Amino acid sequence: MSHDGVGLRAVTRSVAFLTAGVLAVPALAGCSEQDEAGKPAAGQDIASAKRDKVADGGTLHWAVDSVPETLNTFQADADAATSRVAGAVLPSLYRLDASGRAQRNPDYLEAAKVVEREPRQVVLYKLNQQAVWSDGREIGAADFSAQWRALSGKDSAYWTARNAGYDRIEKIERGANDLEVRVTFKKPYADWQSLFSPLYPKDVMGTPDTFNDSARRRLKVTAGPFAVDTVDRGSGDVTLKRNPRWWGRPAKLSELVLRAVPREKRAAALAAGRLDLAEIDASEAHRITSADREAKGGKGAPLTHGPAAALTPGRALRSWAVAHGSDEEAADRETTARKKRAKAVAKYAGQQSALRGFVVRKSLEPAFTQLALNGSQGPLADERVRRAVARALDREELAKAVLEPLGLPAEPVGSHLALAGQHAYADGSGALGDQDTREAQALLSDAGWVAGGSVKEGKKSGKAGAEASKEAKASRSPKGSKSSKDADDADGSGDDGTYIVGGSDDKPADDESPTVLAPRKRDGAGGAPGVERHLAQDGKQQLKPGGAPGAYAPRGTRAPGPAAGGPLAKNGKPLTLRFVLPSGPGSQSLRAVGDRIARMLDRVGIRTEISKVADDSYFKDHIASGQYDLALYSWPASAFPATDARPIYAKPVPAADGSLNVEQNFTRVGTDQVDQLFDQAIAELDADESRSLVRKADARIWAAAGSIPLYQRPQLTASRNGLANAGAFGFQTPVYEDMGYLKKTR
Repeated sequence: MSHDGVGLRAVTRSVAFLTAGVLAVPALAGCSEQDEAGKPAAGQDIASAKRDKVADGGTLHWAVDSVPETLNTFQADADAATSRVAGAVLPSLYRLDASGRAQRNPDYLEAAKVVEREPRQVVLYKLNQQAVWSDGREIGAADFSAQWRALSGKDSAYWTARNAGYDRIEKIERGANDLEVRVTFKKPYADWQSLFSPLYPKDVMGTPDTFNDSARRRLKVTAGPFAVDTVDRGSGDVTLKRNPRWWGRPAKLSELVLRAVPREKRAAALAAGRLDLAEIDASEAHRITSADREAKGGKGAPLTHGPAAALTPGRALRSWAVAHGSDEEAADRETTARKKRAKAVAKYAGQQSALRGFVVRKSLEPAFTQLALNGSQGPLADERVRRAVARALDREELAKAVLEPLGLPAEPVGSHLALAGQHAYADGSGALGDQDTREAQALLSDAGWVAGGSVKEGKKSGKAGAEASKEAKASRSPKGSKSSKDADDADGSGDDGTYIVGGSDDKPADDESPTVLAPRKRDGAGGAPGVERHLAQDGKQQLKPGGAPGAYAPRGTRAPGPAAGGPLAKNGKPLTLRFVLPSGPGSQSLRAVGDRIARMLDRVGIRTEISKVADDSYFKDHIASGQYDLALYSWPASAFPATDARPIYAKPVPAADGSLNVEQNFTRVGTDQVDQLFDQAIAELDADESRSLVRKADARIWAAAGSIPLYQRPQLTASRNGLANAGAFGFQTPVYEDMGYLKKTR
């Protein structure tokens, strides 16, 4: 899985959308603050086609990370695949449009509005008279009531992971007829449109046993354009078939197969014909876009990526020489190696040819990557230090580094609570301020961190969270070097290398200042790839002449700013922050961003101890448990930030057992004022006023500097040529019944 993305509702349930994975007044179109919300930074890319242009029939194989552990989205182990199944087979009263705003779904809901405000808020739902479950029973008040009772939190026998909103309901009744449902709230609830999406039948929600167990592996009763046919954990397939009782526009596809394929294996699966649609990483996207060019290179044309890149003319000549030498054993080994390389080249070339049948669809995910600052203790417990970290960051540079190479808009995200285009969006970053090196240094000085301060011998820095992790062992070796990696492996920590970015305490030979890089050009020119990182790791390293012009400053040039006077220190301790990053194959971009951030912090005198940790422990053992100072991970944007974002930014409170209840606030930074603004927003039924309160809360979150939004995540999807109404969906909820293959033209 990708650790860059953490699903919002999924995480709220489990302790992720995304993929995560992760609905506003009925008259959504005339928002008085629409100009401030703006438009989405990137539109969706789904090869839109009218239904009459789409053929009837066919199977779509769509990649997911894994077979879902449960088909009940309200259980703790639900994931993005669970949500995808639910979206295709269950009612959703509202779904998101291309701007990330909720729209009434007419297939289920003819109308919904607040009909009373005093003495209690009452919402009246009018259901589509054709809406029925797959067993023929009408969807009605009994289903609403069963879901409310299961999710209200009153009965602990239901193993639910969230009850937000449902705990505010007082009662649910049948209206004037079977098609009307009256929901009365005991407390005002602004985000009432978030409820009952998805809606499960009373057969699932009616008892704790059916809720806890029966919906984990199958859904007997559904009400969507598709129905669950099989869940095959052996093959990794979840097969959905057309629902014969579906009353809406019939699904174009005969089957929709959700196939579990790890991200690093998706290019091969696409080439082998096992997938038709798959979210992919940037490297796989590059393979697909370059496949046509490589295939046209002709027989013997060198391939520039993958295994083929290793078979250079020089290496081929050496192989021939060894093969014809006197050392028969060496010749045999080289002959075997040549055959393996040739086989790998042939396999790669075959895949490239097959990948010509796909196109890369590009948009931006409804999710943003942030830098999280653990404010529970250590240097970052001081708000001035957190603000200094934030002011040291060039967020525009980070966004460009990730998104511009992909041809996507590279605007920094301006809100913790919404993304551009959504109703609640407004750029609140002004509450903290833009990048300013001098201001960052002034904040650090005010907090007592002095350049050139004495450092006590034998003191180890980099403690994070409640205790110093074994994985935070200091190492001045380059990332992945033997000394660093062996030390980590010896203590069983699982780190994939730890290294420090920042000035060295050791003096260079002959009292010479360490050689440093000249300022890096914005366009990336003038620097040899990879050299700058090595220098950051070891201030003593002397570079030999003959490199790329302009890559290095003259020998003896001193580093700018506080680094010239030594590391920042306070009370005998250096200012070093432990920066935890995942080490998995899908996280290269995240690690590259981490390296850039480390260099930015070094410019103001903050050293970073970068620890790469195993994917399966990154979030659970480090982020959630507070064993980090700095970390990168993502949150999805929600159409209901007053409900969904509150647990992420709520002020931690002591629990009855003496522990700290942080909900989903993994930075441990919160204020009473932010909590109050969320409480006011969730109870305010005037949509404009509620959004105004959410924006005020966001400004306070910026000022507290517990997390710094950086950029909206890229969404890259490989789609088979001819596949319509599917691809990079952006904000919009997929319309499953419209997906299919274009009719063949004669």
